Amino acid sequence: MNQTNLSRRDREINWKVIEYYIRSHIENLSNEPMQVKQFSAGYSNLTYLLKIGDWEAVFRRPPFGQIPPKAHDMKREFTILQKINPVFPLAPKPYLYCEDPAISDKHFYIMEKKNGIVLDDTLPPEHVGNKEYARIVSETVVNTLVFLHNIDYVKAGLATIGKPQGYLERQVQGWIKRYHHAKTEEMAVVPEIEQWLIKQLPASPAPSIVHNDFKLNNMMISPDNPREAVAVFDWEMCTIGDPLTDVGCSLAYWTEPGEGETGLTSVTVNPGFIKRREFVQLYAEKSGRDLSNIDYYLTFAFYKIGVVLQQIYYRWKKGEAKDDRFAKLGEGIHNLMHQALRAKNKELL
Repeated sequence: MNQTNLSRRDREINWKVIEYYIRSHIENLSNEPMQVKQFSAGYSNLTYLLKIGDWEAVFRRPPFGQIPPKAHDMKREFTILQKINPVFPLAPKPYLYCEDPAISDKHFYIMEKKNGIVLDDTLPPEHVGNKEYARIVSETVVNTLVFLHNIDYVKAGLATIGKPQGYLERQVQGWIKRYHHAKTEEMAVVPEIEQWLIKQLPASPAPSIVHNDFKLNNMMISPDNPREAVAVFDWEMCTIGDPLTDVGCSLAYWTEPGEGETGLTSVTVNPGFIKRREFVQLYAEKSGRDLSNIDYYLTFAFYKIGVVLQQIYYRWKKGEAKDDRFAKLGEGIHNLMHQALRAKNKELL
């Protein structure tokens, strides 16, 4: 067993048992010992690279410690991937799902490893300063989102994964409720944002598959052709609902120069990446959807991201989450809520 750059907590996972489980379900694997390496750690599910000889796969499980009810549902994500991969092959092919406590303390699944470039907050060295590359990647993101939203979810067998009627209202009410369950301090701007979100609720367009966390660093771009996306990750919250919530999410993470105070760093601050306004125009042109209410969706996206961080910050405050990075989330939450206010006031598009 070779464990590369694993933290003390990562080593608490019984990788030998998991290796035995994999070998008992997947045939013709090499006799070489399994290698384990954690991918860059985020604030959500834990993701590891598994390698046995030439065979590679990705292992996903919930974070350590107590987690909110119904959150980090690996079984649901595995089932969605089974259905969506045939019609949207950028979604990784799922291999195995396990919820046996004798194998692991948390349920997990194993899926196909995709190969390409993930653009987070830096460009590959060979493309630094390449405005054409940045422009092409921008268009690839928009094209991929349009492709996803144009899939016939009924034919794909995905109609049962969500309830599109009243989806946006449930989302808004649900995230407001989550915020108040995890609130650690009063923020003056929050009541204004919440009241506006409730009162200004727009009519949703025809429903589609909604990824629910669609952003550039949840995609993988071909290293040889920036016009080609090779993967979209993190399908945990995928459902059927209002496609413009995905657009709002993408726009919130699509950081523009001078917005470092949001706490969301993105490669899109580099020269050549399109601005949010052009992202909206391209999506509207390619999808045929009306985006006249997109300020609402961007406001909600910033608020929702703020709530996600607030839930993590609340767990850290209670001592349930030990990661030292979480101590700094308070400032990020404050800045995100102010960014939501700017979006509400139409200052960002």
